[in-house]
Amino acid sequence: MKDLKNPVETEKQEWRKQKNQQRLKTGLTVFSPLFLLLIWQFLSQSGLIDARFFPPPTAIVSTFAQLLASGELFYHINSSLFRIVAGFLLGVIPGILIGLCMGLYAPVRHFLSPLIMALMPIPTLALLPIILIIFGIGEGSKVVTIAGSVFFPVVINTVAGVVSIDSIYLDVAKNYGASKKDFFLKIAFPGSLPVMLEGIQMGQAIALLTIVAAEMMGARSGIGYMIWTSYSAFLLKEMFVGLILISFFGYLFSLLLRGLQRKLLPWR
Repeated sequence: MKDLKNPVETEKQEWRKQKNQQRLKTGLTVFSPLFLLLIWQFLSQSGLIDARFFPPPTAIVSTFAQLLASGELFYHINSSLFRIVAGFLLGVIPGILIGLCMGLYAPVRHFLSPLIMALMPIPTLALLPIILIIFGIGEGSKVVTIAGSVFFPVVINTVAGVVSIDSIYLDVAKNYGASKKDFFLKIAFPGSLPVMLEGIQMGQAIALLTIVAAEMMGARSGIGYMIWTSYSAFLLKEMFVGLILISFFGYLFSLLLRGLQRKLLPWR
């Protein structure tokens, strides 16, 4: 009987160990930003850093509450989120479709690769004057700017994911007479998904960087616009509110994509 209990007891101990490790990781994840804020608060209040340029977090939180109560913050957040989501989808969907075609069909890959490799190094913001000429100064130009930034990492990672699929799966599909639809949906898409999601993760980070710069240059609303106008008027508390919001949304989108990755790729 004693020998039978030992494996069970060992399993329980292992489970407790894993649970404690998970709690430690969660605690460190929560503690690290709080520790940074406490250090910032101390340095600002003690005068070791200039509170005019680095206001204490408590003052930033107070400003955040004021902007929230006035409704101004919701206005800027809604504008930026619309542009980010619309631009993200406009960049991701064509990026996936073109990437799948390039990965599956060598002629398409050889035809489009030089164009993509030539355009990718050009910062999308450098093309902003051309985008403004074509799409105007409205919402369309900002959405297209974000889409252009997101498109390239998605298409390149999707191609890499399809090319890395073991050729035996393609051969089996051909032998069984798989249609083009089956190649796309049952082989290329799931096979490239791990690498593709890495490209999408990269794309969401680039989308946030791009929206801030695009709104600084030609917008009348949005978080980037709020950051720039606050800086210009030396309202640094409002500026830090915008910066923290961008950081928050970046972290939130990253968590959502990681959650999607765990659902779609549980073995990873």
